[in-house]
Amino acid sequence: MATTPSRGGPDPFYTVTQLARDLSLTPRAIRFYEDKGLITPRRAGNTRVYTSRDRARLQLIMRGKTLGFTLQDIKEYLDLYDMDPTQLDQIRLLQKRVRDRIAMLEEQQAALTQSLKELRGVEAQTVAAIAEKLKQG
Repeated sequence: MATTPSRGGPDPFYTVTQLARDLSLTPRAIRFYEDKGLITPRRAGNTRVYTSRDRARLQLIMRGKTLGFTLQDIKEYLDLYDMDPTQLDQIRLLQKRVRDRIAMLEEQQAALTQSLKELRGVEAQTVAAIAEKLKQG
């Protein structure tokens, strides 16, 4: 951390290297999210300076990606935070996106279950065919 947080003190600042290390990301990934408008670091001369807010946004981005959300979905969610002081719209959007994601994953799960069932049937047929061929000689 470039500055040390204190009670009532200034917000801590991070360099891209510190942030990358803290969040197990590459500096390139952080810059990618910046290019996509998901985070907006400040500048201190030619150096990018990231705040606790940027760090929190990166954590939300990483969680959203882990859950399978697109960068566009994540950006919409993060942008609502800035526009709605009550965060009600943000929470409603999150609820809708989560429900949509659950439905999609349940469809994929059903398709995978069916594919596994069919593949196990084919496997059983091949085992039987091999056993028959071995029996024949």
